[in-house]
Amino acid sequence: MTSLSRIIRSFHVQPKEEDVREIKIQRIFEEEALPEMGEDVTLTVADVHRERDTLLAEARATLNAEQQAFTEERAQLLDEVEQLRQAWEDERPQHVNQAYEEGFAQGYEEGSQKAEEALRADLEQANDIVQQATKNAQAYLASQEQVILALAMQAAEHIIGTSLEHNKELFVPVVKRALKEAREMKEIKIYVAPKYYEVLTAKRDELAEIFPPDVPLLLFVIEEFEDTECYIETNHGRIVVTIDEQLSELRSKLFELLNRKE
Repeated sequence: MTSLSRIIRSFHVQPKEEDVREIKIQRIFEEEALPEMGEDVTLTVADVHRERDTLLAEARATLNAEQQAFTEERAQLLDEVEQLRQAWEDERPQHVNQAYEEGFAQGYEEGSQKAEEALRADLEQANDIVQQATKNAQAYLASQEQVILALAMQAAEHIIGTSLEHNKELFVPVVKRALKEAREMKEIKIYVAPKYYEVLTAKRDELAEIFPPDVPLLLFVIEEFEDTECYIETNHGRIVVTIDEQLSELRSKLFELLNRKE
């Protein structure tokens, strides 16, 4: 017979989460071959996409291993709780007799009541353990989501930075996306850093096609700007189109995805 005293013990649960949510990052640029930067450097957008996928795959593999360990620990915990219940059922007559023999002169019923109270106390302790394990698991899941978010942002920054470093024309889709938000405006002025002024000037006709022919589109270079700093000024206000702004938007959307309630 399993003794109740051998069943009740401290539980230390390393929380994990069984439900894995996959996070996909929408590609910002079309996949195309990047120009060679010297004889030893040939890079494509596909290369940086693969590196991003490798980072996320490693993170998921680590998380899956930890979740498996948590699943096994949780199963063990539930099994021990069940053993606790079964041990009580097995030892219940003994507890009743012991209570009666130790001085409950009013008989069997009073001894039985004492035993029932002991059972309730033991089961409450078991329930508290399970509830604490659940809370720990939820806290662990939240921390892992933040890890995945950080990895996703790191991959996105690497993709954008590496791509722009080897192909300045990839800055054009970023500006074009912002221009589409201003397609109803009557006057468009683009302020850009020297690094990307030339490439935007070369693509001016392509950018101007977004607007009606009578809408002027002007380009200005600002020497003080950081390399990827850029904004669009319209007759109704300013639109910031820096890469940092794009990353902030991506971070916000990823955070919303992680915190969306099923």
